[in-house]
Amino acid sequence: MRGSYSSSSSSFFSEFVSSALRTKPLGKSSDALRSTSSDCLIRRLGPFDLILLGIGASIGAGIFVVTGTVARDAGPGVTISFLLAGASCVLNALCYAELASRFPAVVGGAYLYSYTAFNELTAFLVFTQMMLDYHIGAASIARSLASYVINIFELIPSIKDNIPNWVGHGSDDIFGFFSINLLAPILLVILTLILCRGVGESTLVNTIMTITKVIIVLVVILVGAFEVDDSNWSPFAPNGFKSMLTGATVAFFAYVGFDAVANSAEESKRPQRDLPIGIIGSLLVCVVLYVGVCLVITGMVPYNLLGEDAPLAEAFKSKGLNFVSVLISIGAIAGLTTTLLVGLYVQSRLYLGLGRDGLLPAVFAKVHPTHHTPIHSQIWVGIVAFILAGLLNVTVLSHILSVGSLAGYSVVAACVMTLRWDDSRDSKRMEGITCITVIACCGFVAGILYRYGVSTLAYMFLILPIAIAIFAAAGLQFRQVYRDPPGFSCPWVPIVPAVCIFFNIFLFAQLHYEAWVRFVVLSIVAVFVYAFYGQYHANPASDDIIYYHRAPEAVAE
Repeated sequence: MRGSYSSSSSSFFSEFVSSALRTKPLGKSSDALRSTSSDCLIRRLGPFDLILLGIGASIGAGIFVVTGTVARDAGPGVTISFLLAGASCVLNALCYAELASRFPAVVGGAYLYSYTAFNELTAFLVFTQMMLDYHIGAASIARSLASYVINIFELIPSIKDNIPNWVGHGSDDIFGFFSINLLAPILLVILTLILCRGVGESTLVNTIMTITKVIIVLVVILVGAFEVDDSNWSPFAPNGFKSMLTGATVAFFAYVGFDAVANSAEESKRPQRDLPIGIIGSLLVCVVLYVGVCLVITGMVPYNLLGEDAPLAEAFKSKGLNFVSVLISIGAIAGLTTTLLVGLYVQSRLYLGLGRDGLLPAVFAKVHPTHHTPIHSQIWVGIVAFILAGLLNVTVLSHILSVGSLAGYSVVAACVMTLRWDDSRDSKRMEGITCITVIACCGFVAGILYRYGVSTLAYMFLILPIAIAIFAAAGLQFRQVYRDPPGFSCPWVPIVPAVCIFFNIFLFAQLHYEAWVRFVVLSIVAVFVYAFYGQYHANPASDDIIYYHRAPEAVAE
């Protein structure tokens, strides 16, 4: 009996390993689209739509708050902080753009790329880490949006101070984490219905809201430019370079969202051409807007006098420009609306991809025959956000966010390298993966030394992990043979992806320790879910979807 138990355990483990190491075929020699299938999404998004999608996902109310928050520590050097963070995100965007161009036919983003480049289990882990970020983030944004909407209503004297907190601001905490909010779930229902109606309707809403907030940001920059006193920019870095670098680690997360464009691959008219334009174009616009706001806010008011909760609005009030504060509130509502809309959109497309591959129940793969939207996935995403936003004070969970984004960005950078390797021998592949792992570990060690170092000697030790990472990157450069990919090509491979991995994991080390615990615990839970469900239902070589390298020459409008 004991021998039978041992045999069954060994069989389960070997089957698990075999399933976990499966990969999705890279593609078939076909340029056909599933245009006649009732389960396909409809291609309506052009390059302008994709750029607005990326801007809508990246710029929320944070542009009016985070810029001032970082400036309180970095001083006028906050401009350098946002430039450094923007440069890092541009490198990540180049990696995303190559893979989005290489997989132009289907949804999936980082999940799909890791499924093809690495294996099934890695792809499922990437999905779970990113999805928890998306779920908590959507609920948090919904509550912030509800609060801003109530603030607008409270501008009416007869209503001010007569709206209970539980309507929009959130009731007092119950047991430390329960908090009732009535308006946030209502807003989520409205946005979910818009998304279920079709990509045309949701794109229209995103376009209107994104253009509105960009115009408001430009107005804020132009009006503020006339109030700038250049003496406020001196000293430029009052707390030294470290404060600017620390500010860059915070500013990095203000740009997160451009990857949403990659998940619209199946709804892009000419994905191989337009996806790289959407990803990189939206990020460059965001960099310009963030830098403009940074210059204005630090030029209007001395950095040490900036407020904590609404620094930009308070800066304009100090100059007697109260109407700009109202514009900022409207811009915040528009920004939060687009960020929430795009976030819900991306979540549903990821669920759609896993439903098609069998890693989640097939109900998530259903596409509405008329509206051409993944309606079941969309409703599920809305329900999760509805519950979280309506009942929980999700802001207490904010310090465990961003883990999924950093993990996803790092895996995408690694995928760029592995999918280019021309030598199929296992020994060469393992050598390359080992170098990538060493770079990631060095990034984490460097991040820990930078975070907890309190002496010059501690900072000197930073040289060691950086040197090892450079040595590993050299191994990737000279020990691997790289072939040119179809479509858009990320420059300077493997250097750019290696820098992305190092810096992303460096940022990972700056997160709260509870974020590290969350990463480990969720990974363990995901492995169990995969072991008892995913491995038995996955179908990586499904014939339902045709993968191809070249986008069709023409797509029906």
